[in-house]
Amino acid sequence: MAAYLVRRLLLMIPTILGIMLISFVIVQFAPGGPVERVLAQLQGQNTAMSRVTGGGGDLAGRGGTAQAGGGETNSRYRGAQGLDPAFIKRLEQQFGFDKPAPERFLKMLWDYARFDFGKSYFRDVSVLQLIREKLPVSISLGLWMTLISYAISIPLGIRKAVRDGSPFDVWTSGVVIVGYAIPGFLFAILLIVLLAGGSFLQIFPLRGLTSEGWSHFPIWQKVTDYLWHITLPIVAMAIGAFATSTLLTKNSFLDEIRKQYVLTARMKGLSERQVLYGHVFRNAMLIVVAGFPGAFISAFFAGSLLIETIFSLDGLGLLSFESIVNRDYPVVFANLYIFSLLGLVVNLISDLTYSWIDPRIDFEARAA
Repeated sequence: MAAYLVRRLLLMIPTILGIMLISFVIVQFAPGGPVERVLAQLQGQNTAMSRVTGGGGDLAGRGGTAQAGGGETNSRYRGAQGLDPAFIKRLEQQFGFDKPAPERFLKMLWDYARFDFGKSYFRDVSVLQLIREKLPVSISLGLWMTLISYAISIPLGIRKAVRDGSPFDVWTSGVVIVGYAIPGFLFAILLIVLLAGGSFLQIFPLRGLTSEGWSHFPIWQKVTDYLWHITLPIVAMAIGAFATSTLLTKNSFLDEIRKQYVLTARMKGLSERQVLYGHVFRNAMLIVVAGFPGAFISAFFAGSLLIETIFSLDGLGLLSFESIVNRDYPVVFANLYIFSLLGLVVNLISDLTYSWIDPRIDFEARAA
């Protein structure tokens, strides 16, 4: 197992490098960027000023003053016409684009290896501080969704396995498939329309995880207020999350029920409940329990963007989306790096959990 663990850890290095390299190359060819964003803002200000003053006027920008209405510049940036080339050069230096792309990529890798993610281009705060501020919201959503989906899927999967082929199994399968097919964001909009003052009832709040003045509430009111706010986002995220784990639980139990040791236990006179929970449950739940870390990370990363946007939850999903739109590359690449690294680590933890729960699983022997 030690050799397998070392091999997996070493494989993380080229995997991370590949992810960051591909993303970096894509960004180089993507239209727009932080420099273009500032230039577009300046040109918009210049157009508005020209309409008022009849043209001319100095524009104060980041890092210096740009003369509007001057001669054309041979800049590679769209919207740079009429701006002082020295000002554009200062912008490039400020954002680090005065260096060649390979040098910038190598510097980024060196900084990220030391978990130095720099500062946001447009928020004037360190990237790590931004992530720390948004992390509790995303963790809260991911943890609750994982717990609720497991709380539904395990009992339901066991019941479906015991009553395989019955009308209960058939109609619950239909419900699970329909729930899985409904997009979470669409269900979120429906919940808002029905229960958050959209057109019918106004039972739940529309935005945020807590009410104003939450820090001054007594502890019981803090808990109830938090649960009140998080109900609709969690329901919207969990509507289809339990489908896969439900079917996985059912199939795992069916596979164990058909084994010889179950027949032997029944022949000894044990009741169905004793057979199911005394023998089958422990073996059938191995794959479900071992997959918990991966399920949590999947819930933590996937599906939260639209839910956070719809319910105005200031988490990592919304932060990543806004950073992409604003071309805030330090935040974009830092999120990508952290998410990729966590995903690789959690996959390794899941494999180790399988081996720890069931010693018969030997990844090292399989790799050999």
